[in-house]
Amino acid sequence: MKNFEVKTKVCFGEHALDRLLELKYKRALVVADPFVVSSGMIREVTGRLSQVGIEYDVFSDVVPDPPIEKVTLGVKAALAYRAGCMIAIGGGSAIDLAKAVRKFATECDDSFRPWLIAIPTTSGTGSEVTSFAVISDPAHEAKYPLAEESLIPDEAILDEELVKSVPAFITADTGMDVMTHAIEAYVSTGNNEFSAALAEKAVEICGQFLLRSYNDNGDTHARRKMHIASCLAGLAFNSASLGLNHGMAHQLGAHFHIPHGKANAILLPYIIEYNSEIDMHSRSRSVYAPCVRKYCNMARTLGVFNLNEITTVRALVSYIQFMNKEMNIPLSVSAIGGISEGQYMEAIEEMAEAALRDACTATNPRVPTKREVMELYKKIW
Repeated sequence: MKNFEVKTKVCFGEHALDRLLELKYKRALVVADPFVVSSGMIREVTGRLSQVGIEYDVFSDVVPDPPIEKVTLGVKAALAYRAGCMIAIGGGSAIDLAKAVRKFATECDDSFRPWLIAIPTTSGTGSEVTSFAVISDPAHEAKYPLAEESLIPDEAILDEELVKSVPAFITADTGMDVMTHAIEAYVSTGNNEFSAALAEKAVEICGQFLLRSYNDNGDTHARRKMHIASCLAGLAFNSASLGLNHGMAHQLGAHFHIPHGKANAILLPYIIEYNSEIDMHSRSRSVYAPCVRKYCNMARTLGVFNLNEITTVRALVSYIQFMNKEMNIPLSVSAIGGISEGQYMEAIEEMAEAALRDACTATNPRVPTKREVMELYKKIW
């Protein structure tokens, strides 16, 4: 038996942030990344809280890929302030941190479980609606994906006003993260009809609005659509999980601090080829892996459906590479710069082993071996 649930109330559209004016809590702990504070964006939240007489404290000790020590500090702050509501505003790191803080604070004191509202300021992670959070351990160059229902935020607020000023390079990385979430969820062994519908819509929106959003951050309509696509893809993979693409990308982030969306974008063409067992040398055959039909559906959704399975999967790969080029995303790890070939090659075996242990890899449509993952890491260099 399978089941599908959406446990997060999603507020979206114009003036979505006004949902905060309806809150009835006495106090709130706001978890925000430093840029949200320094840019003044945090006033979009704190100003509304003040309007309705809600006291608040701000925890802004947030860094990318939140390490265990920051989670510990957040737990101490949450238990000391004991707010009835936590509001996370920022990118995926701020939201992941808030989710982890609430989880561990509740485990320390089971009488304390604040209402969690997630307000994303980037259109990419989908963390505002998922049961996943990624915590890092810099000392061991490791990332730990947490996955349990208690991590799911109670509410998400999607307001495009918060993403209008996002730089183009972040729009590119996060947009390709959305694309990867949707495609991986669609071909995942945990997929179902509900997750498939969400993934298809997310990919359709990316095809129509990602480049528009990248080329003109003043295009409010495109920004709104991509913000919604990110949430849809998050709902899709929250139900279906992901695959090897994310399992490998997590290691690139942990070892070399490559931004998550960028790592996903570099890997995606190679993972599609690997899973489908179709590359530029392939010839037509009578039987294909089950995921090939799904990749063809994704290609059709993006308008690049071709003559047969081989040419259609190749067209999908070409489309992903085209999008990366158009948005100035490097096509290889070496093109990023700052990483030596020797350093990278030395880390491949350890990264491959960690990728195979990664929870995301478990639902990949093709079961990878260590040798195959190592070869994929070599290919993307």
